[in-house]
Amino acid sequence: MKLDAKNPWTVLSKGERYDNKWVRVMHHDVLTPAGEPGIYGVVHFKHLAVGVVPVDAEGCTYLVGQYRFPLERYSWEIPEGGGIMGADPRTSAARELQEETGLCAAHWMKLVECDLSNSVTDEQAVLFLAWGLTHGTATPEPTEDLQVRRLPLIDAFGMVADGMIRDAMSIIALQAVELLWKSGRLPAVGVPDGHPLLSNGPATPLR
Repeated sequence: MKLDAKNPWTVLSKGERYDNKWVRVMHHDVLTPAGEPGIYGVVHFKHLAVGVVPVDAEGCTYLVGQYRFPLERYSWEIPEGGGIMGADPRTSAARELQEETGLCAAHWMKLVECDLSNSVTDEQAVLFLAWGLTHGTATPEPTEDLQVRRLPLIDAFGMVADGMIRDAMSIIALQAVELLWKSGRLPAVGVPDGHPLLSNGPATPLR
C-alpha cells in the first residue's frame, strides 16, 4: 500500500475562479501523470463536514429531511452540517444536532474520518455516534426547511440498503454503527437490559 507515493501531477499555473463564504473554486493548468497538458478544477471547502447518529434509550435514531438544491430532490440524512476548521469537531457536531433536532447528547464516540468526493473536492468529514439524549428546542438556520423523524435504528439501516438514504455521510455513519452492532462492539447506549435495541416499529414524525 503506497501511502507515501510521489505526486505524479505537475501544476503549471493556478488561479481562483469563484469564491464565497463556503467554497473556493480553483483552476489548475497541469501536466497529467502521462506527461500530457491538461486542466484540473478543485473545489475547496472552508468548513469541516460533521455528522452524528443519535441513539435514544429506546433504540431509535433521528433523521433530518430537507430539499437539496444541487440535486433538485428531497434527502433524508443524519443530523449534519459544517464546522469551523481547527475547532473541535465534536463541538460542531453537537451544535448541528441541537440546531436541527433540539437534541443534546451526554456521550459521544467518533466513528470515522473520511474524504468526500475526493476527485474534485478537498472536503473532509468527521462522523460521530451520540447517546444519552435529552430533548430541547430546535433552532434551524433561516435557510433550512427541515423535517425531523424518529425511527428504529434498524429501519435507518434498511433505508441505506434500499437506497432511500443516498447522502454519503449518512451512509458511512449508519453503516459504521451497523458494523459495530453486528460485531458486538456497539457501546451501551442506555437501553435497558433485554430491550430489543433494533426492533422494528413505526417511524414517528416529530414535526
